[in-house]
Amino acid sequence: MKAAVYYATGTPDVLKYEEIADPVCHPQGILIAVEAVSIEGGDLLNRAGGALAKQPHVVGYQAAGTIIEVGSEVKDRKVGQRVVTSGADGSHAAMRAVAARSSWLLPDSLSIEEGACIPIPFGTADDCLFEFGRLQAGETVLIQGGAGGVGLAAIQLAKRAGATVISTASSQTKLDFLTTVGVDHCINYVESDLLAEVKRITDNKGVNLVVDPIGGEVLQNSIRAMGYRGRVTTVGNAGREVMKFDLSGLMGMNQYIQGVFLGAEIGTDRVYNMIQSHIEAVANGELKVFIDKQFALSDAAAAHAHIESRQAMGRVLLIP
Repeated sequence: MKAAVYYATGTPDVLKYEEIADPVCHPQGILIAVEAVSIEGGDLLNRAGGALAKQPHVVGYQAAGTIIEVGSEVKDRKVGQRVVTSGADGSHAAMRAVAARSSWLLPDSLSIEEGACIPIPFGTADDCLFEFGRLQAGETVLIQGGAGGVGLAAIQLAKRAGATVISTASSQTKLDFLTTVGVDHCINYVESDLLAEVKRITDNKGVNLVVDPIGGEVLQNSIRAMGYRGRVTTVGNAGREVMKFDLSGLMGMNQYIQGVFLGAEIGTDRVYNMIQSHIEAVANGELKVFIDKQFALSDAAAAHAHIESRQAMGRVLLIP
């Protein structure tokens, strides 16, 4: 099969389009013909400096397609069904083998491209907001990097739950876009003082919850933006900064910071069913997937570079 591979981590140009061996279907797994790959933030981080499962390495968490083989022990999947899959790697390819439990059936009304974008961003956003962030109706949430995959999912889920949403972006174009998604208050973090704007919007109270997929200095500002009994859920490290934080100030305001990793519980019934519910919600129009741009799988390097340029508003796809 064809795949976007690399032999050493680094910048996007380490990605090469090559012929490699087809994946093998496990007795408890499925094999799919990949039709759309949603590039996730973790894919970029792994390509830049993560572990290589083997050489050549095929990166990628999330891909959708049609089942072409079913393992002998699998009873709830069949050839011809359309699914979206998740896994530690292997999405940037024409075929993919995963555990059957790591796949979700796609309704007929949902396009394969939309389906490819749902599990990780919406599952992560849901955990950040509700399972660990404990967001309640009437509260105010600050969503950092709102134009990213987790950000766009979190905005919609928070609004659906009755929260007031503040979100950040780096340009007026992105801010205008976020307004159409449902954000109540937008902050240009390049041109404005984030903390001053949060204080102004919240009448100096600070926010109840911050969802931060960026880390680094942004996370430091997220911590400062909290009000009394405020919470920060931090997921990923899009900024790629390693920093030390003084958390002693949390005690006086009864605040906390919570790390979130969807992968730790993605095999549980709770997360599996939650993701399936989001797939159904996108299919019936209650939630929406925003696709910024599509690239051929052979142009994976250009697709990664496009995301890292911070131009994207929504998901970037690879099409084999």
